[in-house]
Amino acid sequence: MTLVPPAEWAHHKAVWIGFPSHPELWQEDLDPARDEVVAFARAVHADGRGEQVILVAADEEAATAARRLASFADVIIEPFGDIWLRDTAPIILGNGTASDFEFNGWGGKYDLPGDDTIGLRLGKRLGRQVGYCNWVLEGGAIDGDGTGTAITTEQCLLNANRNPTLTKAQIETRLHDDLGFTRVVWLGEGLLNDHTDGHVDNLARFVGEGRVALPEAVENDPNWLVYKNAQRDARAAGLEVVTIPSPGRVLRDEEIVPASYMNFYIGNAAVVVPIYGTEHDQRAVAAIQALFPDREAVGLRADSILTGGGSFHCISQQIPG
Repeated sequence: MTLVPPAEWAHHKAVWIGFPSHPELWQEDLDPARDEVVAFARAVHADGRGEQVILVAADEEAATAARRLASFADVIIEPFGDIWLRDTAPIILGNGTASDFEFNGWGGKYDLPGDDTIGLRLGKRLGRQVGYCNWVLEGGAIDGDGTGTAITTEQCLLNANRNPTLTKAQIETRLHDDLGFTRVVWLGEGLLNDHTDGHVDNLARFVGEGRVALPEAVENDPNWLVYKNAQRDARAAGLEVVTIPSPGRVLRDEEIVPASYMNFYIGNAAVVVPIYGTEHDQRAVAAIQALFPDREAVGLRADSILTGGGSFHCISQQIPG
């Protein structure tokens, strides 16, 4: 079997989803964020037609809340700092093993207990062989199409706050050796005010082999140049580009937040799209539905989750099988 992780649209045995667990981090957004996470989990589960949902709680209080709100899901307790399992959970490879990477709190910005070890613990809980990769990589920094091609951003993977001693060529070698990627397509910058330093899963997503979806700027869009340059670079690399409307300028407390429809999750039965109450929401969901005719595209509000810095893709990590 191939080493490269299966594309996200390949069949999933289950999915880990982080459940908001720390009141001091979420404050007044704790209960609304929990409700949004459960709605996402329910859409992925799809009344049993989708995939097994494993809600990961950091403590007993959060686990009790998760069981009360989501009787359809399995709930486990594994201590973590925050819910962004796309970045901290292990990546399951095509051969069934798991790869766990160093984690340094997104370049030292958010160093929270448990985030650097939860990948190993979740992998072992699955009963998988877990390989440790001694360099910093978050799962949201890369996206693959299942054939060996990956996309990423220079802003993140070449950032001095991650792997300052590694060159671009050395990072490509490590992506090949540890994850099986034979080709890396480099985009430039990520979204404005993205705490992750430009994770690609907020910008560009594979929706087929060699086919990548990217946002199309709308009026007064703070990321219009980012989108334009990413489309240019993807086409120059020979990828087929399809465009999805951007949410545009989304504010929280008068600050631009990195709202993105691209942070969708591709499940067995549904593609769950974060929406934000903008006039572009339904057009974006319809555009994503057209890309996945064998699944239901579901748009769900993710405003409270976004206060923590991410959305549905960021809080989940699929288990292929």
